Amino acid sequence: MPIVYDSIELDCGYRLDLVVDETVIIEVKSVQKLNEIHLAQVLTYLKLSNLKLGLLINFNSLLLKDGVKRVVNNL
Repeated sequence: MPIVYDSIELDCGYRLDLVVDETVIIEVKSVQKLNEIHLAQVLTYLKLSNLKLGLLINFNSLLLKDGVKRVVNNL
């Protein structure tokens, strides 16, 4: 995901896992436990893309529903 600043596009290395219908960002993890840094990562992506909704999904959960966290960017 490039960042645009003052009409200059910077490719600073942000790589989104998935963007669905240009409305929802999905960040996929496989970690023992989701941490605040994972949440901060999704919030950063949401703010930079001007999107409101993200899903943080941890596939290292016994039940998938326990590994899904909904993240909302309050603009």
